[in-house]
Formats: sequence, C-alpha cells, structure tokens
Amino acid sequence: MNIDLASVGNIAKQIDVSLDPTEIDLDGENVRLTAKVRLNGDLERLDARAHLCGTIETDVVLDCTRCLEPVEKHLDIPVRAIFVDSTHDNTGAEAEISDEALDESVVQDSKIDLAEVVREQILLSLPEQIFCREDCKGLCPKCGANLNLIDCKCASDEVDPRWEALKNLK
Repeated sequence: MNIDLASVGNIAKQIDVSLDPTEIDLDGENVRLTAKVRLNGDLERLDARAHLCGTIETDVVLDCTRCLEPVEKHLDIPVRAIFVDSTHDNTGAEAEISDEALDESVVQDSKIDLAEVVREQILLSLPEQIFCREDCKGLCPKCGANLNLIDCKCASDEVDPRWEALKNLK
C-alpha cells in the first residue's frame, strides 16, 4: 500500500492498515510472519517532511539460536519515521549529512510504501538471539542431534589431537 505525500496535510491523518504476510517481502530473512501485520498511527506533514508515529503489531516465527526449533513471538513495535520527498531533499552527492537527517527516509515519486516501512521496522526489531527456552542445550556438534530431546552417545571426552600435547604438561 502506498501513501501519496501530497495527500498528507498539517493535520494528523489517522492510519489503520492491515497487511497480509504475502505483502511483506521477508524472503531470505530468518523470520516468518504467521499473522496479518497491523500498522496503526498518525501521519502528518511538518514543513517538507511527513512524520509517522504509531505501532506495528504481528506474530512471527523465528528459529532458536541454539537448536533451530521454531519459536513463536508477538511483536509490538513502536514506529517513528520521517519521510522527505526526493524533490525537497537538498543533500547533494558531496553534502555533509546532519545527525537529524540520518533518521529521515528519502521517498521517490512522492509515495510512501507502507509495506517497505513495515518490513524495515520488523527486521530492525528482531532480537539477535532468541531461545526456545532459557536452558536450551542446543545441537550436538558431532552428530547434530537436538540435546533437548535426546542424550546422544557421542564421546564428550574426546580431545582435539592438536591439544593432546597439553595433557602431558604439569
């Protein structure tokens, strides 16, 4: 769904959008959407910039960092974004960018692609590590068995031959 920047005025415009998981391109990412994505907030123009303030809600499935089992997670993401039309963007190729401008997104053709905004916010909000449970044992480095489900018979006392000489030191 696209919003034309020309339709955004000085009075806050309420946005309540529901997007299907198929509308959000997460191919190649380590996350799968399991529910519709809801974007709720306000969009208003201040000077030449459009300000979006709201929340994104959805449910996702991620893989456990240790054992790769699926982990369901509900996301409730606060969103604050600033959009500048490319015609009003005065940063040239050699211009220095201010700290405030780093938080702004330049919009091509005067259209804000809400699906892309939602995609970006979901990816930025994901934790670097997620575990199926606090005491997840992970996978056996030898046979790949899930140590939460079985106790594999791989020898845990085997020493890497490169470290064997250290056994003789006293």
